[in-house]
Amino acid sequence: MPYGDIHNPHEGDCANHILLESRSPAIRALDRIIAEIAPTEIPILLVGENGTGKEVIARQIHRLSARRRGPFVRAICADLRPDVLTTLLLRGDDGTLSPSRAGTVFFDEVSELDVHLQNKLLHLLPDGDLSSNGSALNARCVAATSRDLETELRSGRFRQDLYYRLNGVCLRLPSLCQRKEDIPALVGLFASKYAPVLRRPVPSVSDQTMRVLVEYSWPGNIRQLENIVRRIVALGDEELVVSDLLSVSKPPAPSQHQEKNFSLKEASRAASRQAERSLILRTLTRTRWNRKKAAQELQISYKALLYKLKQLDLDTSEKSEAHAGEFE
Repeated sequence: MPYGDIHNPHEGDCANHILLESRSPAIRALDRIIAEIAPTEIPILLVGENGTGKEVIARQIHRLSARRRGPFVRAICADLRPDVLTTLLLRGDDGTLSPSRAGTVFFDEVSELDVHLQNKLLHLLPDGDLSSNGSALNARCVAATSRDLETELRSGRFRQDLYYRLNGVCLRLPSLCQRKEDIPALVGLFASKYAPVLRRPVPSVSDQTMRVLVEYSWPGNIRQLENIVRRIVALGDEELVVSDLLSVSKPPAPSQHQEKNFSLKEASRAASRQAERSLILRTLTRTRWNRKKAAQELQISYKALLYKLKQLDLDTSEKSEAHAGEFE
């Protein structure tokens, strides 16, 4: 079903904790803006990469709004059909209000609406005065996108008038790489969340593992971090989970054009580098990033290992280097 009442008070609490526990200046600024605009009726457009928590923020806006006693309805725009959109937003045949009219409607990935539905949605959204159109949506509207809508406008794939109707206030969510100082708090939050669900003890993540998690690039953002912490809770083996995480951090595969000019010798070198990288990462994880022990297991000198780390772009920061002696 492409829509439904999915309001969950625990999800609101989770969003609140993520915001309150944040050390990131960007998230703290976002928190202040949300507190100011949530009680209003102004439509909000959330922009951010996949996995940055757009739905979590939308739920937080709903929780702080005057419509918090009503339902939070998520509309998956890629799956919406015209009849579903009308049913979701308007009065029924008996004149009663649809559930969404009293609460908040969250349009998830609004850029994926086809042109026909964009036109329909434009005429259902109120223009300023909510009472000016009796058939208009009488609910708080929050939309989200991971695409650059201005690019979509220029290409003609998204209506300009709908964009401005949705974009009362635009909030841009930072990627996890832009708020790495929040990773320890998020790890603790997700560990506490999943331990009772999976009937496991809350894991105590080691300093070495936390350092790896903070230094990781997180292409999947918060959603990827949450999945990793859930695996740590479920398996009770942080070293195995982190080792698997690092082993799949491979460079992108060459395109078909590149493959035509990719010699056997170059392919052999690339495969060798990847095998070295994977082996070194697994050994470092197993030895808790004790590089002297790792060098012994790999049967190379300590200096040779440091050179390999730099050569394979695995060189740790100066801070990590300074604390390396604590684990030796």
